[in-house]
Amino acid sequence: MGDHYSILGLTRNASKEEIKEAFRKLAVKLHPDKHSHSSKAVRDTATLRFKQASEAYQVLIDDRKRADYNFRTSSASYSRTSSSSSGYGYGYSRNNRNYASASRPSSFDSLLRYVTTRAFLLNVSVAGALLGGVGVVNMGWDALWKIRNSGKSFEEAMESVEKAKAHKEKL
Repeated sequence: MGDHYSILGLTRNASKEEIKEAFRKLAVKLHPDKHSHSSKAVRDTATLRFKQASEAYQVLIDDRKRADYNFRTSSASYSRTSSSSSGYGYGYSRNNRNYASASRPSSFDSLLRYVTTRAFLLNVSVAGALLGGVGVVNMGWDALWKIRNSGKSFEEAMESVEKAKAHKEKL
């Protein structure tokens, strides 16, 4: 499968209107109903291209999907650049010795992308709820202790228990 932009005949900075118009033109040209009387090979090719155009449209028209697609394809283009046959590797080229990592996401971008995923945020909220619950239970135990043992410290209460045990054993 090719690049979504090239399938629709667009550049990466195409507007939503340009995306809609490009897809509409391709849909009219490639729709399976239009090729129902064509040969099987032509029909299959048109159907495949129509599916590709539909997928490209669905990805590029949705802002979130488009950003994700752009992120993934820019990372892929970096890895292709860094393993180029220039002989230098690691993003160098013979003509200009600049890094090709301008399109490569930084560690911070990757971390930010991971931290803002729904699964991560859900896990953090569950962990926060559990920790909050532990804190509430701990405060509850402290409150119960103070109600039942007013004015006594834990050590004093333990001494009273030991005295009571000793007194009980004597009897």
